[in-house]
Amino acid sequence: MDVMGDKATLFETGRFVQPSGEEAEAVPDVDETGEAAEEVRLRLAADAGDVEAASVLGSLLLRRADLDGAEPHLRAATAAGDRAAANNLGVLLHQRGYADEAAGWWRIAAVAGSAAAAHALGRHHRERGDEPAAEYWLRQSAEQGHVLGAYALADLLEHRGDDGAEQWMRVAAERGHREAAYRLARALDRRVAERGALERGAVEDTEPGRAGRTPGTPDDGPGATSDAGRGAGPRSVTGLGVPPAEEAEQWYRQAAARGHRRAALHLGAILERRGELKEAGRWYLTSAKDGEARAACALGFLLRDAGDTENAAVWWLRAAQDGDGNAANALGALHAERGQPQTAERWYRAALDAGDVNGAYNLGLLCAEQGRTTQAEQWYRHAAYAGHREAANALAILLLQGGDTTGAEPWFSKAAEAGSVDAAFNLGILYAGRGEDAAALRWYERAAAAGHTEAALQVGIARLRDGDEQDAELHLRCAAGGGSAEAAYRLATVLDARRPRPSAHELGEVVHEKTECEEWYERAASQGHRRAQVRVGMLAAARGDVVEAARWYRLAAEAGSRNGAFNLGLLLVREGSEPEAVVWWTRAAQEGHGRAALRLALVYARRGELDEGQRWADRAVTLGPAEVAERAARLRDALRQELTA
Repeated sequence: MDVMGDKATLFETGRFVQPSGEEAEAVPDVDETGEAAEEVRLRLAADAGDVEAASVLGSLLLRRADLDGAEPHLRAATAAGDRAAANNLGVLLHQRGYADEAAGWWRIAAVAGSAAAAHALGRHHRERGDEPAAEYWLRQSAEQGHVLGAYALADLLEHRGDDGAEQWMRVAAERGHREAAYRLARALDRRVAERGALERGAVEDTEPGRAGRTPGTPDDGPGATSDAGRGAGPRSVTGLGVPPAEEAEQWYRQAAARGHRRAALHLGAILERRGELKEAGRWYLTSAKDGEARAACALGFLLRDAGDTENAAVWWLRAAQDGDGNAANALGALHAERGQPQTAERWYRAALDAGDVNGAYNLGLLCAEQGRTTQAEQWYRHAAYAGHREAANALAILLLQGGDTTGAEPWFSKAAEAGSVDAAFNLGILYAGRGEDAAALRWYERAAAAGHTEAALQVGIARLRDGDEQDAELHLRCAAGGGSAEAAYRLATVLDARRPRPSAHELGEVVHEKTECEEWYERAASQGHRRAQVRVGMLAAARGDVVEAARWYRLAAEAGSRNGAFNLGLLLVREGSEPEAVVWWTRAAQEGHGRAALRLALVYARRGELDEGQRWADRAVTLGPAEVAERAARLRDALRQELTA
């Protein structure tokens, strides 16, 4: 137990203010000569029987930790009925280790009306487990306006789950108690989080990966520190229409301004989420300089995001050396990116030693990248057994790649049930591979509902297959908006099928209007989707934009699209470039395009190269489709007759 009594004013008259503890504010130095003169004056007055002088002298010596010198003066003043001396005598005896005797003097002072003594007595009873007595005396202290009494009472009531805790925490916070302000802000934060969870129907969770970040989120628990100052604080804004989130920020700011490092950390996190990065960085820096490892880690991420990896590494190192696993993971990721796997591994192990399971997951990732499959599996298992859902998903993928489908499925299930979106999608793939389409669709739907792009695509395809075009379009839009080129292409085909056929345009006539379906085709095409590229080329040709059509056909053809090569050839022939067209038709025909083979047969027949023409006609007959095969057969027979004539 720390020094009992009022740490802000050991002597109740307030003549000697002596904050104590690591959270206390600085006290101006007193001129030594003046203090010595004052002490001489007090000694003379005390020897002459001045009770107040004896009490003040005792408190002065107690402040100096001169217990032997202070005790006789305090006892003399106490015997004369000075309640402040009785309180301070209790403090002295408590420091000597005589807790029960100290409590007796505190009781005397408290009954006489000392709020500080009532606070000390309440804490004494709470330490001994006598909560009713503790509550009684703490309430006496709080109701007399003692800020530490209000805080201690709030702490006791909060421990018991009493609704009155917030009221007294607010009283202490309004009077300048920074720990009370911090804890009031935390309580308001939790209220906001609970309300949000109820609105969502579930509590969301996040798991940082290789370089994840969770600055300032853990609750610090009750009674972590204590403040000693009295003074005016901000008035409560409850009931004035201020939302809890805004009020929480105000109390964080109040506590942070008074030097509360965890409040500064939380305030920085709030500002960072709001995009006020400069001010967030200032509060992170303040908190980090006061020794808060999580703030140093968060500051490192802020610097990294700003492109300053060198200074980010400095703060991560500081945080990691103070035992922050998140910072150690970030350092590991930084060294991995720099091609320093051994240093990265060392920091990942440090993260794991700090109790951060992400360290094991990241070690698994590092080993997998290096081809150390056995070690990767071991680290994934370590993290997965500790409840790391992405590690469970990664382990399942590793087992699946090794052909162990039976071993992979339970890990996919565990990860998916824990909320891994990727694992839910992978389960869908697993069931689809077995032909269990209904089960696969259930997992795809679950992943799609959580925003998984490829899962949304699969649900959209399934809905199209079932004829539910409206729901299919919704899912395809989600997937396409998430960046899926295939979804963009399929969405475009759905929209394309609905629109009326456009009127024909002459080649060279440019029409600038584009429909929504063409915009989706173009988005897919720009992402390298070959069928979309061919389709965009066809739409451009239909508008008469030959240059644009040729560009898209060429992109598709160069990427291996036989339709793109065939269409490019048609366009080149129209522009009088038959030799180049032959090159592209040859490529398309070699890839199995029947129409391209027929075109080649016709070209060679016109050139008089009958053998080559017959060869390509034979190829077209084989490739089809039916109408092409029929025309190619007639051409082949004609060429054969010509050759045998």
